[in-house]
Amino acid sequence: MSTFAVPYVAPNVDSWGPPESIDEANPNAPSTSSKFADLPYAPFGRSDRLGRAADFSSSNRPGQYGRGGRYGKGKMFKEEDEGAESFQLVDTSKTTTNKRFVTPAARRRQHTARLRQVNARRQQNSGGAALSKETLPRKGGAGGRGGGRGGGRGGRGGRGRGGRGGWRNYNNRVDRSPSVAVQQDWVKVEELDLAKLTKHLSTSTDVPTAEDVLWCGFLDPYNDSYDKITARQPQPLKRMEQKEFYPVTTTDDPVLEKLAIDGVGNVFVTDTILAHLMTCTRSVYPWDLVIQKLPGGTLFIDKRDNSQLDYLTVHETSYNPPSPTEEGINNPERLGLEATMINQNFSQQILKKTGRKEMDLPNPFFDEEDADGMEPASAAFRYRKFALDTDTTLVCRTELHGLVKKTQYMTAFALNEYTPTDSNNATPNNVWRDKIDSQRGAVLANELKNNSFKLAKWTAQSLLSGADQMKVGFCSRATPKNAYEHVILATQFYRPKDFATQITLREGQMWAMMRMFVQLFNKQPEGKYVLMREPNKAVLTVYKVPPETFEDEE
Repeated sequence: MSTFAVPYVAPNVDSWGPPESIDEANPNAPSTSSKFADLPYAPFGRSDRLGRAADFSSSNRPGQYGRGGRYGKGKMFKEEDEGAESFQLVDTSKTTTNKRFVTPAARRRQHTARLRQVNARRQQNSGGAALSKETLPRKGGAGGRGGGRGGGRGGRGGRGRGGRGGWRNYNNRVDRSPSVAVQQDWVKVEELDLAKLTKHLSTSTDVPTAEDVLWCGFLDPYNDSYDKITARQPQPLKRMEQKEFYPVTTTDDPVLEKLAIDGVGNVFVTDTILAHLMTCTRSVYPWDLVIQKLPGGTLFIDKRDNSQLDYLTVHETSYNPPSPTEEGINNPERLGLEATMINQNFSQQILKKTGRKEMDLPNPFFDEEDADGMEPASAAFRYRKFALDTDTTLVCRTELHGLVKKTQYMTAFALNEYTPTDSNNATPNNVWRDKIDSQRGAVLANELKNNSFKLAKWTAQSLLSGADQMKVGFCSRATPKNAYEHVILATQFYRPKDFATQITLREGQMWAMMRMFVQLFNKQPEGKYVLMREPNKAVLTVYKVPPETFEDEE
């Protein structure tokens, strides 16, 4: 009968591992303890996470304990592994892949979204043709994996070049020149960040009540036949060569000068400048204003002669604005002149020649002796005052353009169609003709995106003047390459307050902005100041300038 011998187990009551000495009295104890003398011992840390006991698939891979690992350069064990190189592990199990099912409709939507984004990048990069399916990258186009807002697989703000910003291409950014050169003797007084300006303004809904001071000029009634204009039967835009327009600035207005002498107010400004300041957070192009503070604390907010404020802008807030380097009729300056001419001619053409309403005083800027066959344009200058607080009264010259139904006052403005030369979305000069009758809301929404600042200024001017209606005309070139002949495709009436709500323009915030500027200059000593917007960043800078600055330009 076989017997079973219990193996010897050396107890160690002091620590883990084999004891230092062997109990020689135990008959099962080995004769010597040198058997395990050269056995290698793998060091370990108690904080290490134990993975698997043996990994046959990564025996030659440098791991945590391998070559160049955490515990030095040597291998974990020193035994010979001559047959390790010839050993291979064969996996005979069937491989399975987990594929997420995507419906064909969802796949088409994803493909269409990627195609639109890549086409937009291609158009803004090189003005090239649209990409086809064969040339469409699989992962985010030129922006790398997820390079763009919602582009490719990275999604919004994904990895790769592009990030948040999407197809809006900042590589085409053009460095603009300042509206006026800063001289060495100008002293910087204040710097305001337009991006943070609105957030720090008071959210008060306090809108001052307007009080009429004087009425000057005359108003002609509106011609109702222009409500029936359609794109199929457009009306040619006439040139009002016999009409005289007066973009008179604050200090050149004799009525404002007299009101300042009489002490009617202590802040004087025109509606164009006031609306510009109230909506300046939407501006993109550089501009400048001149502020004069008199010894008594009276402020005159002025502009330079022939400054940018005398001309309208075109596609200022567009993703693809007109390039300053472009030559021809689509240059920003040429487009501004064209838009200003259209706006002036439209405001007079839609009025009747009979039924004129004369105001209390004649046009203060028209001189019959120097008329030379010219007549003043139909306009009523409504001088109004607004009490900003107990110590500050603002006097503003506002402007109205016509009468509606003999009792309602109206302002008139014209939008002109502009299609970039590198656009592939539609044939130039045919977009409005196709959509203005059936999709006028879509046309207006596109203009609100591309001309946000201009439309906000027009709305602010209409609110300041107390107009009951704001007439907006949609004009286009008769031919794409002729910047001198235009047609009226449609007209539309809007209530200024309702339109302000539509474009998210709040009257309370407008007046809060103006109060901020008045308080800023009330803290400064008397003198002349220049408020200018930086050309390439959304920052307003205030400079104190010598009194004779800009005097030689007059």
